[in-house]
Amino acid sequence: MKRLIINADDFGLAPGVNRAIVELQRAGALSSTTLMATAPYFSPAVYLAFAQPALSVGCHIVLVDGSPLLRPDEVPSLLDPRRPAAVSLRPTVGSFLRDLMRGRIREEEIQAEAIAQIRRIQLSGVTVSHIDSHKHIHAFPRALAPLLRAAKHCGVDCVRNPFEPWWSLRATRVASAWRRAQLHAMRSQRPAFSRLIKEYGMLTADGSIGVLATGTLDEQALRSMLQAMPGGTWELVCHPGYRDRALEEAHTRLLSSRDTERSALLEVIPEAVRKDPELLLTDFHQVGARVAG
Repeated sequence: MKRLIINADDFGLAPGVNRAIVELQRAGALSSTTLMATAPYFSPAVYLAFAQPALSVGCHIVLVDGSPLLRPDEVPSLLDPRRPAAVSLRPTVGSFLRDLMRGRIREEEIQAEAIAQIRRIQLSGVTVSHIDSHKHIHAFPRALAPLLRAAKHCGVDCVRNPFEPWWSLRATRVASAWRRAQLHAMRSQRPAFSRLIKEYGMLTADGSIGVLATGTLDEQALRSMLQAMPGGTWELVCHPGYRDRALEEAHTRLLSSRDTERSALLEVIPEAVRKDPELLLTDFHQVGARVAG
């Protein structure tokens, strides 16, 4: 079987994002999402999640490009030192990783902030299926270890495997050289990721697809990846939405591309599932249940 988790990131970011995620799940074009506990439209997203119980909901942990959930005095090392007057996290992955490697970010504060974000979702009544992270911060072991400790503390046993397999990278025709270089560099962290996943007893998919195509995921790219996909359990990472005023005011580079992704998922996924009896949409709840069984 080819098991595919189709996960939409950024649930809670904007009304148009929330609306698209629910519509896609109802249409059989999406199976999972990750909710941002610090997002401005968190509460409406929770309401929609209750109205759509078949939608699997994880936690999209935010450690960069946002604001912390905990008080500034509880996570001082996570705050952007270049903006002392603002209560904000570091704006980029590069600045976060540089300070993490220099010992300027405390792992216990990463863990505490992650626990707070997961707990906020759980306390809303939503069962958290898995964790992933904004900008794939958890691909790097010094961030991953405290995030896994946080997940285990909260009773969450599944995590995104953020590494894209070669067959999916080759199937992605449209991507910048810089984006490809970033993903190739990130792949060097894969052995450490596998070691920590085993050490903490976590469950994950065989890999993620669509990471390279972020911002350029259209019908052609989606069909190409599905055609190349072998047996196993894979997670399609996507960012669908409707471009609305709230999205334009959010700090995101993904604007019109969200409309393109939404249309591509609607056009391609239900048809692919109907035509391919070996293709099964799944989610992280089912990954955990299958292992336990």
